[in-house]
Amino acid sequence: MTALAITAITLTGCLPPPYEAEPASVYQWQRRQDGIERREAERVRLCAIMNKDTERYRRDCTRPGDPVR
Repeated sequence: MTALAITAITLTGCLPPPYEAEPASVYQWQRRQDGIERREAERVRLCAIMNKDTERYRRDCTRPGDPVR
């Protein structure tokens, strides 16, 4: 029984993220896009005030295709 419980706990890390349904209406799509734009604007704002020599800046503020510093 203990082995079964341990196996179940370890396998939960292998599961894909929970399913997120695509929006069905125009209103839902607009809310989704607005949320994406808000998160990106916040990321850009935080990156503008962050120290550019830190590991956090390299992790959170660089995008694929950005020039390597």
